[in-house]
Amino acid sequence: MVTWPVPDSPAQTLPGKGEPGSFGEDRGDRRHCGIDIRAPAGSPVVAIADGTVIETGVQTDPAWVPYWNRTWFVLVDHPGTCIARYAELADTTVGAGDSVREGECLGHIGRVIHPGRVTSTAPAYIRELVRNGITAMLHLECWHSRPVLSGDMYRGGNWFGPEPPSTLCDPGIILNDCR
Repeated sequence: MVTWPVPDSPAQTLPGKGEPGSFGEDRGDRRHCGIDIRAPAGSPVVAIADGTVIETGVQTDPAWVPYWNRTWFVLVDHPGTCIARYAELADTTVGAGDSVREGECLGHIGRVIHPGRVTSTAPAYIRELVRNGITAMLHLECWHSRPVLSGDMYRGGNWFGPEPPSTLCDPGIILNDCR
C-alpha cells in the first residue's frame, strides 16, 4: 500500500490510457514517461512510501524550452516499491541523502507552463493544456532502478524513440494500490 502523492488533488484518479497526462501518452514526436496529477500550484507533494532522497535538481527551464517555467524534481528510492521522480515542483523541502517517511512533504506543485510564452509552434498537447487552463501538476515517474536521464532520449518527462527506457514502469500500477 502506498500514499497518494498529492493530497490536495481534486480527484484521486489517474488519466486513462491515451488521455492527456497518461503514462506513455503519444505526444507526436515523444512519449510521456510518467503520469500527471493535476492540483493547484502550491499544493503539497508527499512521499508515496518511506525512502531516501537520491537527488534533487532542475526539471524544466525556459532556457531549454521557451514556454517552460523553472521547476524542480526530487528523486526518491522507495525500497521494495520503486524509485520515484516527483517533478514539476515549485520548490523542494528535502535534499540528497535525507530519509523521508510516507506522507512527508517533498515540495510543492509548480506551474510548469508559462501561458504567455506558448506560441503556435508549441506542441499541440501544450497548446491544449493552456486552452484548458492547466499549467500546474505533479509529474510522477517510477523506475525499477536508478534512471540514467541524459542524451537525446529523455527531456522534460518524455522519452524520444520507439521504446521506453528499459527500467521505466507505469506509476499507475503503483498508485492503484492507493485506492
